[in-house]
Amino acid sequence: MAQIDQFIAEFASAVWGFPLVLLLIGGGIYLLIYSRFLPFRYLGHSIEVLRGKYNNPDDPGDINHFQALSTALSSTVGMGNIAGVAVAIALGGPGAIFWLWVSAVVGMATKFFTNTLAVMYRGRDTEGKIQGGVMYFIVEGLGRKWKPLAAFFAIAGLVGALPVFNVNQLTQAINYILLEPNDIQTGFTSNLIIGIALTLITTIVIIGGLDRISKTVSKLVPAMVALYFFSVLVILFVNYDVVFQYFGMIFTDAFAANNYKGDPLLGGVLGGLILLGIRRGAFSNEAGIGTATMAHGASKTSEPVREGLIAMLGPAIDTLVVCTLTAMAILVTGVWQSTDVNGVSLTAAAFDQAIPYVGNYLLLLCILAFSISSLFSYSYYGTKCLSFLIGAENKRYYNWVYILSIIVGATTSLSFILNLIDGFFALMAIPTMISTLIMAPRVMKAAKIYFKKYGLAK
Repeated sequence: MAQIDQFIAEFASAVWGFPLVLLLIGGGIYLLIYSRFLPFRYLGHSIEVLRGKYNNPDDPGDINHFQALSTALSSTVGMGNIAGVAVAIALGGPGAIFWLWVSAVVGMATKFFTNTLAVMYRGRDTEGKIQGGVMYFIVEGLGRKWKPLAAFFAIAGLVGALPVFNVNQLTQAINYILLEPNDIQTGFTSNLIIGIALTLITTIVIIGGLDRISKTVSKLVPAMVALYFFSVLVILFVNYDVVFQYFGMIFTDAFAANNYKGDPLLGGVLGGLILLGIRRGAFSNEAGIGTATMAHGASKTSEPVREGLIAMLGPAIDTLVVCTLTAMAILVTGVWQSTDVNGVSLTAAAFDQAIPYVGNYLLLLCILAFSISSLFSYSYYGTKCLSFLIGAENKRYYNWVYILSIIVGATTSLSFILNLIDGFFALMAIPTMISTLIMAPRVMKAAKIYFKKYGLAK
């Protein structure tokens, strides 16, 4: 097992090298400048669309704009925001958060382009149903000769969509917050029981398909974000005297890298810190990875640009808001310097210190909602990847693999799980960014027509 763990760690480090960072962040910066900072210029209009102002029940698709964003957010607003941020701070200190923010700002532009393409070039599966996603917009937009690139994305997506990280960290949270303080022995048996319970819950929802998934998460996502937001505000209020000090350290340590404990990559410690922030940012908001295109591609709309505008809100909500809340809770309580725990346990330590007796349980409620909603959404992504590869009539087989992987996630080490998903996310980014950069001019042409049509040209 140690050899497998080492192999997966080396695999993740190899694919997350300079070429991928250049493609993901360099490509995102290019899209941001090429669009003349469109995500920020049309932020108000995107919120109007989200509120339902332009909804048309007769438009093609399966779910409305809000449900599409909720489905996409339920997979990104998850353990990456609680455990992923904690991992970033444990390895890189406050400065890692700055680079996580950079990935989110750049990611807003990337999300606009990828998800506009997801609707612009929707395809049909073998059952004749309209489908969206990176694999479909590659084939429909670039032609059949590009199908190997589309298949590469779908194959990587089969592993990237597995729920193992969320399950692993939820299991760790239940052990750390609920079982261990009550003198209940934890280990393989308790982890297995938690895994079986999560398997049963997930099976009930995912068998209902996208409609049940989208309706469930559109209720869960707003509630869990609100509860988490309130809890962290309490922590910041309790530690109000050091809030500005640590907020400032996010900027000063971004270039000094005083607290970096990871491997020196990209030419030095600062390069390692930048890569850490970008890697955790990509895991958190998945901009440029391509999973969200499968949810937004199912949206009820005849205006591809409109869905792109909705999708670009994802990194803002996910990383700039929720991840920052987690980071500040960990920093102001000082637990990142005074404890050896990592992942979700570090966030739990912050909640326990600032809100004694009930803080841990508030966090556990949030974690349950974050993790379980992610479990629902990623199953949908995996089935779409398998449908593309071997036909929609066979997609149900993925659910069995998915359900079994929940047990694996509950009983395996954090480092193995994190490196596995990181590695396959990196592989998914390659076809997503290459195809998006090639078709970017088509998106801008459609955007100019759209904004002129609605009198919004700037």
